[in-house]
Amino acid sequence: MNDHTLAIPLDQLALAFLPALAVVAILWRWSLDARNALYALARMGVQLLVIGYFLVYLFTAEASLPVLSVLTVMFVAAGWISLGPVRARRGALLRRAYLAIALGGGCTLALITFGVLRVEPWYEPRFVIPLAGMCFSTSMNRVSLAAERFYAELDAGRPTREARGIALRTSLIPVVNSMFAVGLVALPGMMTGQILAGVSPLIATRYQIMVMCMLFGASGLAAATFLTLVIRDEGADPSEAPGAI
Repeated sequence: MNDHTLAIPLDQLALAFLPALAVVAILWRWSLDARNALYALARMGVQLLVIGYFLVYLFTAEASLPVLSVLTVMFVAAGWISLGPVRARRGALLRRAYLAIALGGGCTLALITFGVLRVEPWYEPRFVIPLAGMCFSTSMNRVSLAAERFYAELDAGRPTREARGIALRTSLIPVVNSMFAVGLVALPGMMTGQILAGVSPLIATRYQIMVMCMLFGASGLAAATFLTLVIRDEGADPSEAPGAI
């Protein structure tokens, strides 16, 4: 481990929960869903501690099967969670969500690992698992936002193509804003983590550029693929106006 890396004792780590618990208290005081937020906070802590121990084992394993198993679980979970905002349509949309995440997240992950980083062996968990997590999670979130906004616009009486465009733009707002803000408003998580670990800022910058391109590409491809599949499978004409996919 790099000498610059700080090991955080658990009692000090507990202090990080204070601002989060303050938000939970505000939700409770305002009669909002404080229990759900508290459950999410507790689940986050438990899940990350468990996955930390699991990754210690995984990083020492020299086999592709455990890595493929983890990627499969991540992919399946991402597709299911992505349709949370449209639960009533989950059964009909699940196949399209998986195809969208496979194209957006899976293909982008393959390009980064094989083309940009040229990881050897290809299943090196120290690289593949974190990058897969970023690709699948950003694809999941964009599909989720696109699905919710697309059907909201259709319910409001928007034409199909107009609803599709609004949904795609809305789904990309978070990642586009982050690209505008990176380096000016904040240093992103991966870059900050590398710098804290003692990596040269020049090297950390290159990795962050790679990550930002990866996230934007996976996001846009996943959302656009999902919306295109929804329109075509439901029989709407995606070419009702110029410029349609």
